[in-house]
Amino acid sequence: MEHRPIVLVIDDDEAILDLMRDFLDAEHFVVETAQGSLEALQVLAKTPVDCILLDVMMPHLSGFDLCRQIRETSNVPLLFLSARHTDTDKIRGLGLGADDYIVKSATPAEVVARIKAVLRRTQTSSKTMPAQHTIFDFGRLVINITAHEVCVDKRPVPLAAREFALLQYLAEHPRQVLTRDQLFERCWGEIGDRHTVAVHIARIREKIEPDPTHPAYITTVWGVGYRFEGVVR
Repeated sequence: MEHRPIVLVIDDDEAILDLMRDFLDAEHFVVETAQGSLEALQVLAKTPVDCILLDVMMPHLSGFDLCRQIRETSNVPLLFLSARHTDTDKIRGLGLGADDYIVKSATPAEVVARIKAVLRRTQTSSKTMPAQHTIFDFGRLVINITAHEVCVDKRPVPLAAREFALLQYLAEHPRQVLTRDQLFERCWGEIGDRHTVAVHIARIREKIEPDPTHPAYITTVWGVGYRFEGVVR
């Protein structure tokens, strides 16, 4: 029997839960719902889900706080669906590790399409992980593809799955200028908020650069994109 992806929808508005349940069910998803963050944590404790659709403004624990807590233990695909639409909110959500940020003015059909896009690229990424042992040694920075590990000065540095994929792609193309669109389509797909590229680059720099304000590994080519500076030893 074909696996039907399980989507957990978290919102304190019951009307939103009912609406998204109807649309997702029509597209053959299994739908779990939680009316708030505390109920969501109970669902996650007993149900392995394939994707999370999460509101921001909720009582007890905000969506941002819940996302931070989920990302401590899981890289499950996660999308925000929020009435908060400023660039600051989007950047914050993406910076916490969300795969997409959708404003509630979007139609339910668009939300479903973006959930499908996130699941599709996540599944594709897992299938295309190289089987050979591949290590990029840039001196103080070492990237072990097979072990999915990054070390700086011989100390492991934790990277989220999307951060690792982005760093790997950059390292595989040293001294080549890659546009933001190229990076987004490679690591996220065609649908989503392209703000996430800059947010993830900033997070990677914080973790691997000696001085993130003057990056030595990932440099910005203004008006174009980014270039990885490094020679494999």
